[in-house]
Amino acid sequence: MSPGAPGPLNLITDVAGLRVGQAHDARVRSGVTVILPDGRATAACDVRGGAPGTRETDALSGHTLVDAIDAIVLAGGSVYGLAAADAVAAALGAAGRGFSPRPGAGAPPAPIVPAAILYDLANGGAKDWGLEPPYRALGLEALAAAAKRFPLGAAGAGYGAMAGGLKGGVGSASWVAADGMTVGAIVAVNSWGAAVAPGGRAFWAAPFEQGAEFGGLGVAGLAATPDDWGLARQAPAVRENTTLACVAVDLALTPSEMQRIAIMAQDGLARALRPAHSPFDGDVVFALATGARQAPTPGPSTVARAGAIAADCLARAIARAVFEATPWPGSDVRCWRDLR
Repeated sequence: MSPGAPGPLNLITDVAGLRVGQAHDARVRSGVTVILPDGRATAACDVRGGAPGTRETDALSGHTLVDAIDAIVLAGGSVYGLAAADAVAAALGAAGRGFSPRPGAGAPPAPIVPAAILYDLANGGAKDWGLEPPYRALGLEALAAAAKRFPLGAAGAGYGAMAGGLKGGVGSASWVAADGMTVGAIVAVNSWGAAVAPGGRAFWAAPFEQGAEFGGLGVAGLAATPDDWGLARQAPAVRENTTLACVAVDLALTPSEMQRIAIMAQDGLARALRPAHSPFDGDVVFALATGARQAPTPGPSTVARAGAIAADCLARAIARAVFEATPWPGSDVRCWRDLR
């Protein structure tokens, strides 16, 4: 029996019941990514970075009234980017989607739209927006663009991102296990830590690469002393970072099970970035279950498998984000392709 393979798109949208929409403003050098389930999805969140910016994450705790979400938003713009989730919630509510404690009572539904933001305010883009930051409009544009296929690299929430001295961006990856379970990840990489080993082009995520999805360079050169972080050590943008991610599985799982998967998925950051979870990063990982199929073997063993696969997918997605990243128009920002 085959051990599994990446899904047909090698994107998080290989998970049944998911679409992704993205939008960016090239002048501002920032953007928004929306992860949109077809229906309400069980979700959880794990925060490891020292400088997070989030919305509605408390509602994902297992002891709360709300047990599902309607969308997840990842955005640039630091605190201003949270407005993108306001726009997505308004649009979903207008479409009749959301949590309704008293259905039919004449009250509009309350869409649950957790969100997290990264810092891209100092990347040279035009941030002279006064009282009208662009994120509400970008949120609506990203929601309207939701589809199975979406671009990687300089796109969406990763448009304005940097990653350990190189251009960052959006990455995604998926895995279909032998029993049909599908797991995927999407990430906006704006990390302080470097995605490549010192002195070369090899990605720290190389042991987990499938085919040549981020260059096929292999593991040669994956070595460093404890205090050698390569390009991350040289990067001047300390305190202006964060990696935002969402992993997904097509199974019907509980909020507590998804919490464990979110915790396990964080290991993907540590496998692909060095260092990770620093005081300067606001690293956040969401996890959601679309419930498209029942678990082949319900219980902790399935959760453990899904969490382990999610961590690998996230590591691969991080490398793909940096591998696919391109410069902003008219800029000379350094990209992975420039390394020799």
